[in-house]
Amino acid sequence: MTTSEGLGFSPLLAADRVRSCAYSPSLIAQRPEITTARLAMYLHGPEHARLLRDHVVRNGAHLARWSPAYPDDYLTEVYWKIRGDKNVEDAADGKAFRFAIAWRDQPKDPVLGMIALTEIARGPQQHANLGYGLDERDQGKGIMVEAVRALCTWAFDELLLHRITANYMPTNERSAKVLRRCGFSVVGYARDYLFINGAWRDHVLTALTDPQERAPGPGCGPG
Repeated sequence: MTTSEGLGFSPLLAADRVRSCAYSPSLIAQRPEITTARLAMYLHGPEHARLLRDHVVRNGAHLARWSPAYPDDYLTEVYWKIRGDKNVEDAADGKAFRFAIAWRDQPKDPVLGMIALTEIARGPQQHANLGYGLDERDQGKGIMVEAVRALCTWAFDELLLHRITANYMPTNERSAKVLRRCGFSVVGYARDYLFINGAWRDHVLTALTDPQERAPGPGCGPG
């Protein structure tokens, strides 16, 4: 998945409406859904395999420029069924939340993109990593800015995370603009960070912290 950058917290972050319940097993049982003025973001499972397969087939070359190498079966429906099962399992365990993005008035089909919080750490960190990718034909419509703002709001309000990181290649100017508009701050630069498209690529490191002072999420004791 692709990621990006930003400077300072944006007050627009909390403007999107998020439909979910407090962080608990019931949140997972209900398959959390995040909605904004235009978008519906749903936790995708094995039943969505065809839709995800169609999305990656359309965008294989486009997303490959910014992503690590795909497994051999990445463009098959079987892969996305297995990935969907793992996605539901990871969400139930609180390890990761991976959403498909669709138009709110055309739920689920077509998939406009994917967005995820992964590598969720509890303990004293209360941290997650943000990743995303958008259909090439839907760039320039503000979709990913809207999705990132809504997901970050959900992560702070419902998962009670404190910090979200996102990293992008210096040449990925679109991703840099998305994160900047969403309030992410540049916190570092990592040389040879990921092997992408045949070479080790540098990445700009960014982060966004919860703008509100609140108690940390579950497992907030020593790591």
